[in-house]
Amino acid sequence: MQPGEEIENLVNELEDIISDGKKPIMGGTGSNPKIVDADAIYELLDEIRNVFPEEFQTSRRILKEEDEILARAHQMADSIVADAQQQAMILAGDQEVVRLANQQAEDIRDQATQYASDLRYHINEYVENLLTGIEDNLKSVIGTLERNRQSLDDGSSRR
Repeated sequence: MQPGEEIENLVNELEDIISDGKKPIMGGTGSNPKIVDADAIYELLDEIRNVFPEEFQTSRRILKEEDEILARAHQMADSIVADAQQQAMILAGDQEVVRLANQQAEDIRDQATQYASDLRYHINEYVENLLTGIEDNLKSVIGTLERNRQSLDDGSSRR
């Protein structure tokens, strides 16, 4: 039986007793006076009084269980929200780490590009200086060779 159903049935029985009551022979006071079985009414009232505490206990138990369920639901909701916030912070932190890593990678790439450019410049400058030195040495050697050849030619024409 559902809570309150037993009391409702007893009240319905009480209404039936009153409805089945007989009208007094001599009129009476009030809008609809009836003669009813007082013992049956008292018996039903006693049963209602006996059922009330049980119904109240059942209602209190149901309300307590409902409160406990709501408390657990609120606790679970709070836990879910806290977990979601923590996950959001972790994701935000991960995104920040990724952003910083990308920034560092970009900085390293820029430094490497600048280093490569500087290195190419210095290598070209070094090779240019080296080739200029070799060219100067070759010119000097060629000059010496030409002088020596000239000396040889001059010496052979004198004889």
